[in-house]
Amino acid sequence: MTPLFLDTGFILALEDADDQYHKKAKSFWATYCAHPQPLVTTSYVFDETVTLIAKRLDHRRALVVAHRLRSSASVNFVHIDETDFNAAWQWFERFQDKGFSFTDCVSFAVMKRLKVKTALTFDKHFSQAGFDKKP
Repeated sequence: MTPLFLDTGFILALEDADDQYHKKAKSFWATYCAHPQPLVTTSYVFDETVTLIAKRLDHRRALVVAHRLRSSASVNFVHIDETDFNAAWQWFERFQDKGFSFTDCVSFAVMKRLKVKTALTFDKHFSQAGFDKKP
């Protein structure tokens, strides 16, 4: 089964009831849970997610989300090596006009290498980079 890439924005939307995409994320997640697919994410997304949840919500909530992600059998964590880092840097250098964050570029590099075509995200940058988005 084809994996989906799990991005920070989607996780934040699930966790933060005040997020503009919260209802959409919750609705999609309910459907996803009925028919799950493998998920893949990176250590960079993990870092970004835990940091933002700690700032927007609270530290305890960040710990809960981090534990859930780290213990999930459905989530495959990719720890970035030099090859992925260099590929991400090429994305970052080449697309200066798009406003991609370096974490986005790491995600794109990993998605391309693993042939993951779809991201769970609300970030337009994934579409700009040529990937599909859900929800």
